[in-house]
Amino acid sequence: MRVLILQHSCAAGPGRINQWLLERASAVHICHLYAQARLPRLDSFDLLIVLGGPMSVHDEVQAPWLAAEKRLLRKALSAGKRVLGIGLGGQLLAQALGAQVRPSAVREIGWWPVEKYPHAQDSPLGLALPERLMAFHWHGESFDLPKGALPLYRSAACAHQGFIWQEQAIGLQCLLQSDLQSIEALLQSRPSDWLNAEHSAKPDSVEDQQAILAGIPHCSGLAPTLFRVLDYLSGPHPTLR
Repeated sequence: MRVLILQHSCAAGPGRINQWLLERASAVHICHLYAQARLPRLDSFDLLIVLGGPMSVHDEVQAPWLAAEKRLLRKALSAGKRVLGIGLGGQLLAQALGAQVRPSAVREIGWWPVEKYPHAQDSPLGLALPERLMAFHWHGESFDLPKGALPLYRSAACAHQGFIWQEQAIGLQCLLQSDLQSIEALLQSRPSDWLNAEHSAKPDSVEDQQAILAGIPHCSGLAPTLFRVLDYLSGPHPTLR
């Protein structure tokens, strides 16, 4: 499996995905879009992983490389490539599939549980995922459910934490790849008011730095679900083209 990773910020790297890549990928290319890296050809990868970042899907003026990234994403979907989008990547995937991305009613930052939708059982992957998961969140925008997609997870602050589309593409709002290093990088790069609960309409959706760091042990619980998602996208099963 040849893997292409699109990275939007030096503070939003692959995290725990690196462990899976060492064991499963035959070739890995990380494209640092924020450093003006050129996008590779469509025929150079089998699995596309689109990571998170501090920008919005609507920030093409501030980040002009977003336009080319969106074109590659749409071409990858049309070509039947497997796609995983996480955080901003999940929002870009949802937008590429025709769904709206907009500011959330509240920001969701820190460790909050997600629960599986009953309809997730209609997918072989959904059947294999845990019913409930303590996940890490770092977002102020969220996506609608794309047409033809099955919802996977929801949280109290965000109705759509994940979806699977035609067993080919998976979008996640929560950051299943989180580990100690990736969370510390996010904390170091955050805007000065990002963890200020006074800026949120619902303060209990924003944890402070102390609470976030205290939740680091939850990372070990995220890894099995992350690896299951990646194994599903990279492995053979009859509904995949």
